[in-house]
Amino acid sequence: MATRPPLTRDRAPLPTETAGLNAHVGEDGVAVLEFDRPHRRNAVTLAIWRALPEVLKRLAGEPGVRALLVTGAGGTFSAGADIEELADVYGDPDRADAYHATNVAAEEALAAFPHPTLAVVHGACVGGGCQLALACDLRFVAEDARLGITPAKLGVVYPAVPTLRLARLVGPARAKYLLFSGELLSAPEAAAFGLVERVLPAAELDAAALEFARLLTTRSPQTIGAVKAALAVPPEQTATALAPWERRSREAPDVREGLTAFLERRPPRF
Repeated sequence: MATRPPLTRDRAPLPTETAGLNAHVGEDGVAVLEFDRPHRRNAVTLAIWRALPEVLKRLAGEPGVRALLVTGAGGTFSAGADIEELADVYGDPDRADAYHATNVAAEEALAAFPHPTLAVVHGACVGGGCQLALACDLRFVAEDARLGITPAKLGVVYPAVPTLRLARLVGPARAKYLLFSGELLSAPEAAAFGLVERVLPAAELDAAALEFARLLTTRSPQTIGAVKAALAVPPEQTATALAPWERRSREAPDVREGLTAFLERRPPRF
């Protein structure tokens, strides 16, 4: 099998001060967040969960960043939470509560990232790893990827936030199927469930994801921000969430630039 080009190539590292978590930024406007514990199939440690909100905040604040790719090193996205660590945490109910609160905070920080986020999934994407992929806006996966959420195999009760996020994405019945059974889906099955947006040959995945991310950097941040805001709230709150973005679109230069560029037959400069 062809060696896949690393998404971090030609990107400057952004120190995370956390083992197993890498961040990079590029001059093309695309940032990359990478789980890097291949010896543990990129299992997410408590230290990584804790670090994610601050690392994401720093990436969002980097000049020129317009899109984020989330991936895993060594041909695996993430096998989920580190089970040895989880077993220790569940020795005390208060520690277990704090652990899951930290999980939710990390997922919510990823979901709230102000620019488009795209999970690039090779190999296993399971449990907490799948939660993080679902917190991204979109998911591109390799044909040989396997995805699933496995609390029923462990007796874990997932918090409300990831449970509802899954149900909003695939519908209540399919969410129950996944959560009740803990079974893993193949990439084509995940696509049929509405869990992922594109399935590609493993050797082509990274290049396709990067090309799409670069495309998004050319689109209006105003439009993208409005869509993210509208779809992040319950339907009855959509109008309120959109109101400031609609006002901004009347006053900010994006629409004028977009219309002018169309008439002049040139790419817009947002």
